[in-house]
Amino acid sequence: MERAIREAREEDVTQVTQIYAHHVRTGLASFEEVPPDAQEMLSRMRAVRGQGLPYFVMVEGDHVLGYCYATLYRTRSAYRYTLEDSVYVRDGLAGQGVGRALLAKLIERCEEGPWRQMIAVIGDSGNAASIGLHRALGFRMVGNFEAVGFKFGRWVDSVLMQRPLGKGDSALP
Repeated sequence: MERAIREAREEDVTQVTQIYAHHVRTGLASFEEVPPDAQEMLSRMRAVRGQGLPYFVMVEGDHVLGYCYATLYRTRSAYRYTLEDSVYVRDGLAGQGVGRALLAKLIERCEEGPWRQMIAVIGDSGNAASIGLHRALGFRMVGNFEAVGFKFGRWVDSVLMQRPLGKGDSALP
């Protein structure tokens, strides 16, 4: 079966919830400690799409392999041209290009809009896979918040990476 990236649909929410729950329970990519239920994930999906922001899934047949979306980096008006990305891949598929294809599609779509910067807030400075993925797609390291999260009995950093979208800051919006 062929893999395809498409806009997420509400019927994808069950699988999206399963993928995210795995990362919440076992990893540091998310600082949530209790996985949200499908209704909460649906509400989050609707909020992203309601702002006109992209939310994609990669599928193989009816099987969701991963998902990604963009949100406003912050809600105050001066941040209106800056987005934050989120990418999650089904357990067992890391390193198979799913995350890279999703993030590349997300960047491409966001460059079609008015946005000029994309921020990645990566949980755990030891998350070499996510840091490497973002670096490969043009993000650069801009900072590290040390010990800002506490999960699995230890302090966890947040890595900040950034890349321009379209003309970036070389022109006014």
